[in-house]
Amino acid sequence: MKRVVITGMGVISPLGNDVNTLWNHLIQGKSGISLIDSFDVTSSKTKIAGVVRDFDAEERWGKKEARRLDRFSQFALAAAEQALESSHIQLDKIDRERLGVYVGSGIGGITTLIDNVHVLNERGPRKVSPSLVPMMISNAAAAQISIRLGALGPSLSPVTACSIGNTSIGEAFNAIRNDDADIMFAGGAEAAITNLSLASFGNAQALSARNEDPASASRPFDSDRDGFVMSEGAGILVLESLESAIGRNAPILCEVLGYGASSDAYHMVASHPEGTGAYAAMRNALKKANVSADEVDVISAHATSTKAGDLSETLAIKKLFGELAYDIPVTANKSMLGHMLGAAGGVEAIALAESLRHGVIPPTINVENPDSVCDLDYVTDGPRNKALTIGLSNSFGFGGHNSAILLKKYE
Repeated sequence: MKRVVITGMGVISPLGNDVNTLWNHLIQGKSGISLIDSFDVTSSKTKIAGVVRDFDAEERWGKKEARRLDRFSQFALAAAEQALESSHIQLDKIDRERLGVYVGSGIGGITTLIDNVHVLNERGPRKVSPSLVPMMISNAAAAQISIRLGALGPSLSPVTACSIGNTSIGEAFNAIRNDDADIMFAGGAEAAITNLSLASFGNAQALSARNEDPASASRPFDSDRDGFVMSEGAGILVLESLESAIGRNAPILCEVLGYGASSDAYHMVASHPEGTGAYAAMRNALKKANVSADEVDVISAHATSTKAGDLSETLAIKKLFGELAYDIPVTANKSMLGHMLGAAGGVEAIALAESLRHGVIPPTINVENPDSVCDLDYVTDGPRNKALTIGLSNSFGFGGHNSAILLKKYE
C-alpha cells in the first residue's frame, strides 16, 4: 500500500488564524478562552467560549460571496486556502479527478438555521432565504472546498460528532492508500457558539461555568474540572501519497502511519466508564500501522475537561500501554483551545504534526489540583523539549464514536 504524508496545513482557531500563530500560542501555554461578546449571554449559565477573533469573511471574499457561506463553511474554506498555499499545489498541473475532499462538521450551519427561524416567525415564509438549506447542511464545507479547488475526486462529509476531524483524516488516509486518490484535503470545521447551544449543553451540565476566570475554565485532568468549554474554528490538512509529493517536490511535513476507529455501543452522550471504545480505536491504529506500544513518544489526548471523559481516556491509555503509560507524555490542547467539536481533531492533528517536527510538546495548562485517578504524565510544567518520532492523537464523540490517528516525523 502507498505511504501517505502531510504536505499542507491550515487553521482558524481561538489561538490564531494560521498554523504558526496557533503553534506559538500553544507552546506558550496561552488560553484562547474569553467572555462571549458577540451576543447577549446575560441569562446563560455559561458565558465563555473559545471565540475566533480577527476573522473578516467579507474582507477575504467580498460581501456577496461571504453572505452565501455559514460561519463554519467560512472557517473551513479559509483553512483550506491556507493548506493549499502551504502545500505548493498548482491546481492546473495535477489530475483533479485524483483530488478529493473529506471535511466534516458536527452541527453544520446552526447560525443560519436560527436566523431563518427568526425570519420565519417574524416576517413569514416568503422571507426565508432560499440559501438556507445549502448553507446549513453539514456537507456544505466539503462541497465549498471541492468547488473552490475544482476537486473532482471523492468528496465526503463524515458526521461522527467530536471525532470528525480524525475520522476525516483517517478515511482520507485510507482513500489514498487504496489508490482512490492522490491528494486529499481533510479535517473539520465548526461554528456553533449560539445561545441555543449554550442552553442545551448547559442544561445537560456539560459546560464549565467558570465565568469569572475564562482562561482557567478548561482544565483537563484537574480534580476541579467542571465541564468543557465550547469553541469554534477549522483545521484542514493536505494528505498526499508519498509518490505524488516527491514527484512534485512538495514540502513534506509529517507522515500518517495509521488510523483506528471504534464504537462504545454504550450511551448517546457518556463515554464508556472503562474506556473500552477509546482503547479499541488506539489499539487498531497501532495494529494497522504495525507500531508497537513502546514506539509511541507522545499522546495528544481528547481530554475535554469532563469528569467522566478524562477518566475514561486515562483508563484506556493505561489498558493499552500498561506500565509504559506512565512514561509517555500526554498533552491536552483543549486546555488552551477549548473544545472545537467537529473541528477539534483537525486542529489537534496539526498541533501534533508541529510537535513532531519541532520536538516540543505543548503543555496541559490549568492542572492545579491533579485528580488522583488521572495520574499520567500530562506535561503540566510548561512546554517540554523531547526527541519525538511517533505520536498518537485521540478524538471521541457523542454516540460513542472513537477515532485515533498515528503520525510520524518524516525523515
